[in-house]
Amino acid sequence: MLGQGTIALAAALTIFSQGSLAQDKHYRFAHDQQLNSGYSVAYDIFSAKLKELSGGKMLVDQYPGAQLGQEPQLLQLVKSGDLDFAIVSSANTATISPQAGVMSLHFLFRSPDHLVKSLSDQRVFEAVRDMIEHTAQGIHVIGLGTQGVRNLYGKKEIRRLEDLKGLKVRVQATATEDTMFPAYGAQTVHMPFGSVYTSLQTGVVDFAENSINVYLINRHYEVAPVLSISEHEANNAILWISDKLWQSLNADQKKWVLAAGREVTQNEPKRAFELEGQALQKIKSIGIKVVDNVDKSGFQKIADPYLDKLAKELGPDAEKIKNLIRSIQ
Repeated sequence: MLGQGTIALAAALTIFSQGSLAQDKHYRFAHDQQLNSGYSVAYDIFSAKLKELSGGKMLVDQYPGAQLGQEPQLLQLVKSGDLDFAIVSSANTATISPQAGVMSLHFLFRSPDHLVKSLSDQRVFEAVRDMIEHTAQGIHVIGLGTQGVRNLYGKKEIRRLEDLKGLKVRVQATATEDTMFPAYGAQTVHMPFGSVYTSLQTGVVDFAENSINVYLINRHYEVAPVLSISEHEANNAILWISDKLWQSLNADQKKWVLAAGREVTQNEPKRAFELEGQALQKIKSIGIKVVDNVDKSGFQKIADPYLDKLAKELGPDAEKIKNLIRSIQ
C-alpha cells in the first residue's frame, strides 16, 4: 500500500509533467530551401522571437529542403491546416492568389536597398496581407522576406537582351513570367524547383534564374557554370500561418506570432542580401564564370511598359502594391 507521501509525490510529478508538456508545444515550419538560405534565416528569426515572447511555450521546428513538399504543396498543407507555418515565394503564391504575381514584376524594385526598404514598410505588408485575405481562404500572411534578386544561369553568357532569344528558360508559374520572358524572346518552361538541376543537366532547359545563394547552396553551378547578373526580378517570399492554427490561438499567442512575423519582415531581407554577397565571393573563388556587366537596358526597355499593364490586369490589390512600392524612395 502506498503511503500518503508517495501518493503526493506521484501527483506532483504528474502535474509537473503535464505542465512541462503545456509549456513545450511544438509547431512545424517548412520551406523548400537548404540551410544557410534566406528561408532558414527567416525560420531562425521567427522561432527565436516566438520562443522568447512566449516564454518557451511556443516552439517551432524546421523542415527544410522540401521535406514536406515543394512550394505549391506547402501552400496546400497550410491551407488545409496540416502544416502550421511556411515560407513560400511570392511567385509560387500565385498558384493560390494570382495577384501575388505583382511581387515578381520585372524591375519593379530599383535596387537591393529599395527592395529591403519596401519589404519593411508596414503599408506594403498590410497591402500583401489584405490581398491574401481578399483572395484565399485557410491561410494568413504574417511576414515578408526575400532571397535577394534573381539572375540568369546556364552554360553560356548573357550579356544583353539578344543573347537570350530562342533559349528555354525555367521560370516560376506566374502570369508575370509567362509574359515577360517571351517578350524578351525566350521560351518558358515550368517545373518544380527540385527538378531544375536535372533539367539543366540534361538540356530540358537552357537556363534557369534565381538568387546567387540559391544557385550556390543547391549546387546548380555544377550543371550551369555561367552566372549572368541580370537582377531582373526580386526573389521575394511570404511567411504564412494556417487559419486552423490561428483560430486555435488565444489573444496573447496571436500577438506573439504577429510580433515574430514582424521581426522577420524587418530583419530577414538585410541578412538575405548579406548571404548573397558571401555567395558571390564563394562562387568566384571556385572558378565559376560570373558576368557582372550585363547590359540591362534592353530588358528594362521591354519590361517598363508592363509594370502598369500587368499590375492592372492582375487586379486592384496588385495595382495598390505596385504603386506603394514604386512610391518608396
